Amino acid sequence: MRSYLILGMSLLFLIQYFVGEQWLQYVVVVFALLAFLGSITKADPFPRIIGLLMMTFGFVIELSKGTGMKGISEGIFLILPLLCLLTLVPLLSIPLKLGGHFESISILLRKFLNQPKKLYAGITGILFVLGPILNLGSVRIIHDFLEELKLPSAMSARSYVVGFSTAMLWSPYFASVTLVLHYQNVAYSDYFFYGIGLSILSLILGNVLFAFWAKKNTLNVEVTESSIPFTNNHRRNLYKLILFVILLISACLAIEKVTQWSMVVIVCLLSIMVPLLMGAFAQDWKELLPPLIDFKDHTVPLMNNEIMLFMSAGMLAYALKGTSIMNGVSSFLTVLSRQSFILFAIAIVLIVFCITFIGIHQIAAIGVLAMQLDPSELGISNLALALTLLLTWTTTTALSPFSGLNLMVSRFSSISGNKLGLRINGPHLLAVVFIGIALIAFIK
Repeated sequence: MRSYLILGMSLLFLIQYFVGEQWLQYVVVVFALLAFLGSITKADPFPRIIGLLMMTFGFVIELSKGTGMKGISEGIFLILPLLCLLTLVPLLSIPLKLGGHFESISILLRKFLNQPKKLYAGITGILFVLGPILNLGSVRIIHDFLEELKLPSAMSARSYVVGFSTAMLWSPYFASVTLVLHYQNVAYSDYFFYGIGLSILSLILGNVLFAFWAKKNTLNVEVTESSIPFTNNHRRNLYKLILFVILLISACLAIEKVTQWSMVVIVCLLSIMVPLLMGAFAQDWKELLPPLIDFKDHTVPLMNNEIMLFMSAGMLAYALKGTSIMNGVSSFLTVLSRQSFILFAIAIVLIVFCITFIGIHQIAAIGVLAMQLDPSELGISNLALALTLLLTWTTTTALSPFSGLNLMVSRFSSISGNKLGLRINGPHLLAVVFIGIALIAFIK
């Protein structure tokens, strides 16, 4: 039942976007609340507690502002685009699975087992390509390929976080990018080259720092000969994978340019259409049907943690907008920005880091800042503020022991979340923050 509620919520949201009927918005919100209630008992303990607290505070604050149920409805509806994004984007993994791309990736990585630097570059590079469309599923897929090889924990911890975090800076298939650009009214086509530039810089910097680290540390990788050679067919599969990602991003840019639709809506529509077009052109619906059923029966129902955290964090962010606390924070940051953009950017990173380090999701912290801060008052452009917020989102996600990324990588590498974020990946993230802020200062 929860699966049908979540899918119904997503499809109704897309219909409401084009129809624009107020009553349909209320129907979508009801579906969302039912999905939230249905996820309470199924979510993990920590997301359940944090989600209930954030949702409760959001409701109380919104009611105290006198907006009543209308305000609550607006707060929930505001975060629905991201929930639809999380729900529908996994559909894009179906063409990759059926095309044999994952097998080719596995064979490529095994080829580099006795060459740690190349293996690290391979893992981070593959995550750079897969992460933008598969989200955290890309980390899980890579780990499944390498689990039996028992890579050193420090290598897994570094490569997974560095490779995956690059996607959060530029991919339109990520909640971070769509949320910030939506609130700052920045077109993805205007942001794309800046975002991917920072992402590539982070990827290169991560590989350079690993090369220095590898010289000082001995890496014992269990090498087992693979019986499957890396053939030209596997190489073609990897080229097709890169082409697939390029075509998806290009389609997003082209459709946004022509239609001026929201990027969230474009991504959701493409996530639905790509597997369907694949089935239509291949004329083999029997092959496509099992993964679609698996998506409905297994992938969607497992979104309990995401629904708890995203919906409650979005509600809290909307409720905090315009409160005396946030007005004070906004005034402080405005004064700081007028004095020094670098101090302003560092202050945002520190504020969000402190909030996320106690378990509050980035959506609540970044969301309220994106809605509250006015670039014209800060003396900077919308693009510069969007870049600053996305740089902050990326680094605090990789640093916070409670982020979905760190919780997953911590489980895979058997390293605590605090050590994983601050000690192991801290130097790389610190370098990315300062270089990123310096670059943004030139375009502000």
